[in-house]
Amino acid sequence: MHRVVALVHPPQSTFELACAAEVFGTERRGIPPRYTFGVCAEHPGPVTTRAGYDMLVTDGLDAFDRADTVVVPGWLPTEEPPSPAVVQALRRAHERGARVVSICSGAFVLAHAGLLEGRRATMHWALADEFAGRFPGVLVDPDVLYIDHGDVATSAGAAAGIDLCLHLLRTDQGAGYAAHVARHMVMPPHREGGQLQYSAPPHPAHVDGSLAPVLEWIAGRLGEPLTVEDLAAYVGVSARTLARRFAEQLGASPGQWLLSRRIAAARELLECSDLPLDAVARRVGLSSATNLRRRFLGALGTTPGAYRRAFRAEPTASGR
Repeated sequence: MHRVVALVHPPQSTFELACAAEVFGTERRGIPPRYTFGVCAEHPGPVTTRAGYDMLVTDGLDAFDRADTVVVPGWLPTEEPPSPAVVQALRRAHERGARVVSICSGAFVLAHAGLLEGRRATMHWALADEFAGRFPGVLVDPDVLYIDHGDVATSAGAAAGIDLCLHLLRTDQGAGYAAHVARHMVMPPHREGGQLQYSAPPHPAHVDGSLAPVLEWIAGRLGEPLTVEDLAAYVGVSARTLARRFAEQLGASPGQWLLSRRIAAARELLECSDLPLDAVARRVGLSSATNLRRRFLGALGTTPGAYRRAFRAEPTASGR
């Protein structure tokens, strides 16, 4: 069992904490539990929350010593630095090999601990300027929903914590397991786009219509050799206009988005079917096993064969 421990701090945001608790700490019928979840505080006892009630926390910072993943689900006020005891506990957990994760303003704590120096990080778009001014050695990206370095990960504000936790679930247990959990949560297993679509109302000149119809059209044709020109022709706009819409609404180019969908489809086939790599590549529009390996390695840092061995579901008949 993978042990997840969240650090709570008064006044604790209950939603950021719930993001981690819902993904890692909830047992669901038909889904084998693979995580244990707990909370700790620097000073065990009643911890005030922003929701108007106290929570009773019985574990102290030594809980980090038993954790595989440590989560900092927000930190308010952001002007308050963590104590030396919290900083040392985080560093000790990281040095021991635990994954350290922040949700929203929790990135301030990771930065104080020196875990983000020289690295990209994200947090709520409204806090990005403050964070960048206080931690010039961190490369702040205020657009993305989350950034995962493997040993350290940060997420944007509030609900983006769910995006990051589902991503970590997918990394640990495979796309199939994460999809089952997301389905129980009535959530998409992967949310498109970045923070900029939420940070401010779009300029009226930029409201060109939803991409939903073309995204649905693409999803049904992943095996076809689609080009950006094909997508633009379906929508009835120029390739340049389509690229602008993708950048505004999804934070990616049409080609990048299409490749990400093809990789996602390949992951599912590798987990749930016996299809040879050439057949998987053709089904998702990547033409050959060689191209699939190259694209897979670039996107996930591993080969299709290694991914299949790591996340293979129960054997099934070929093609099912």
